[in-house]
Amino acid sequence: MKSVETWLDEYGESHQNPINKNIHWICVPSIYFTVVGLLWAIPVPSVFLSVPYLNFATIALVLALVFYIRLSTTLAFGMLILSSLMMYLIVLLERTVLPIMIGNYSYGILELSVTIFVLAWVGQFIGHKIEGKKPSFFKDLQFLMIGPIWLLGFIYKKMKIAY
Repeated sequence: MKSVETWLDEYGESHQNPINKNIHWICVPSIYFTVVGLLWAIPVPSVFLSVPYLNFATIALVLALVFYIRLSTTLAFGMLILSSLMMYLIVLLERTVLPIMIGNYSYGILELSVTIFVLAWVGQFIGHKIEGKKPSFFKDLQFLMIGPIWLLGFIYKKMKIAY
């Protein structure tokens, strides 16, 4: 398995342009949130209902954390915090403002996630058009998992946290 440094360096190769980097600071967390939201919105089997918050999002996040732990326990801890905040935000939205009724249509976490997901990917592709390089995930789908820790790595460096 590649080291975390190798993954981050390879990801960084197609993220050199400052505008593309700035776009990524908005779009990568947005995409991460929307993937959690999309998975959260999938109806769960009745056997899941006896365990609070057990759904496809939490299962996927546990699997993602296993991937991150294999790369860096420190970055994995950061992703655990980020993932927990994303799930908290989803629960908060569902308990306070969602669903929103627009005419006869109920606009919930699924619809919100799809909308943000599409807009964020448009932003990503605009950023890569400016960069002049294809997104990294065209090379390896695992790069979809690297984007969030690539950004987290910058935060850790700023805070002088080793990973």
